[in-house]
Amino acid sequence: MRLAISNISKTYPNGVKALDNLSLDIGFGMFGLLGPNGAGKSSLMRTLATLQLPDTGSISFGSIDVLKQPMHLRRILGYLPQEFGVYPSISAEDLLDYFAILKGVSHKSARRKRVQEVLELTNLYEVRREHVAGYSGGMKQRFGIAQLMLNNPEFIIVDEPTAGLDPAERNRFLNVLRELARTSTIIFSTHIVDDVKDLCKEMAIMNGGKILQHTTPNIATKELAGKIWTTSISREELETMEAALPLLSSKYIEDQTVQVKVHAHERPTERFHPTEPELEDAYFIALKKDS
Repeated sequence: MRLAISNISKTYPNGVKALDNLSLDIGFGMFGLLGPNGAGKSSLMRTLATLQLPDTGSISFGSIDVLKQPMHLRRILGYLPQEFGVYPSISAEDLLDYFAILKGVSHKSARRKRVQEVLELTNLYEVRREHVAGYSGGMKQRFGIAQLMLNNPEFIIVDEPTAGLDPAERNRFLNVLRELARTSTIIFSTHIVDDVKDLCKEMAIMNGGKILQHTTPNIATKELAGKIWTTSISREELETMEAALPLLSSKYIEDQTVQVKVHAHERPTERFHPTEPELEDAYFIALKKDS
């Protein structure tokens, strides 16, 4: 089923305009929503999860009018917010059982079976009797995936799920999401470019409550072929270079050396040489155009 978001706007009581006439059409599989902190991603996720109403616009998922039929969506929704709390003195197994009851899995044997399934899928079965409050950050995130899977959701929202995870936990977490993407529509909200590059077949770049670009990681990168240039300069030259050219990014690579990138249709100066574009380049270009 497709998710259709049309002309959504949201302004909070403090005057912050979090969503600005935003429209998106999202199909089956993993969709990456990429943007810096404060771009409005979490406001959009909360709106899609029926936790808040927009001021204007419409949202549909298949035949469901999300704003008029929120309970219909919640029956098929799995949501992992940016931050979530857990009860301090309850095991993962018991807490999942409780969540399953809240999600409408009323039959005890069916509930027990589903809880065991999601614990195994998220590699938490061996620690199922430990208190979730004592889990590591990565284990808590996998527990978050376990709880959203309890109702076999067709639509999944995950908001900044890999922030703070070590590389091993991040890989475990992303592998679970890859499996879920085979049978669900997933929106993966993040400010980490590599998450989108590694996972998503389609993506959008968001900032200031607006969609700046709706594309795919491959297309976004290929469109920059022959337009990304790099050179290495000393630290002392960086300020002069920034004043002379619109630098895309700069990276310290040795004690006194800085690698700089420029987006240009032609070689900026003889010092620059062409380099293979990366998704990060497309991200920075979209943000610079919006600034």
